[in-house]
Amino acid sequence: MANLSMVDKRLLEDLLGMAGGYVLDFSNNTFAEFFNQHGIEIYLDKYTTFGDSKAKRLRSFWQIESDTVVANVLKSLFEYVDAINPEGAGELTKHHWQIVSKLQGISPVQTTSTDTVSSFLSQHYEPPSISKLNLDSVTEQVLKQRLDEIQVCLKNGAWLSVVFLIGSSLEAILLHTAILNPKEFNTSSSAPKQDGKVKQFHNWSLAELINVAHAESFISMNIKKFGHAVRDFRNFIHPNQQIIARFDPDEHTAKISWQVLCATISDLTS
Repeated sequence: MANLSMVDKRLLEDLLGMAGGYVLDFSNNTFAEFFNQHGIEIYLDKYTTFGDSKAKRLRSFWQIESDTVVANVLKSLFEYVDAINPEGAGELTKHHWQIVSKLQGISPVQTTSTDTVSSFLSQHYEPPSISKLNLDSVTEQVLKQRLDEIQVCLKNGAWLSVVFLIGSSLEAILLHTAILNPKEFNTSSSAPKQDGKVKQFHNWSLAELINVAHAESFISMNIKKFGHAVRDFRNFIHPNQQIIARFDPDEHTAKISWQVLCATISDLTS
């Protein structure tokens, strides 16, 4: 039985949108697929202690499984909420991560001022150098050209171009990191799967690359958090999406994106 208090369970149920028997936006098939990634068959009869709905099976799972197993599953659920933010999900906070820390038997990570946008932007990074990323010569040349162009766009107020160039550059760098570290990325509990197998790297989305890079300690929580924002910005390369969302990037948006790219390169080359 996992060591979850009544308060813990209430926080988790609110976060995971478990009212009415649901869990986030999972269908029966995707719910089963999610647990299969952890070697768990959630539709076994033993998980029907409280009933047959997805929420009741999850409550049974908490009741039956060990702290370690539950912590691993909760961590993946939190990463899903953070990356996708499905309709019906609550707001992920430090209190939810403290539940995972408790189950893992470690001291909770204290939230600091670095969790704020202003504090993240105030951190100083040297101008990014990709020479230590072990890129092939062609990729290194292309990314250097992009970094130079980003600088030009920043100086001339071309904010939309900045976020698009940074989003694509971030994806290329993280994909290259995955290729150089196949064992860590392929065996991560956060590795995306299709038909029960980890997807080929070229099929990973930027969101998936960010999540696994953080899960395997290649990048910090701040980079993960703001990296997903950059990913969202990049999606507005389609004019209709930009119109619908009324996305109008400004200098602040561009600086956040640039800081994410600088911090990512710093983490990967430190």
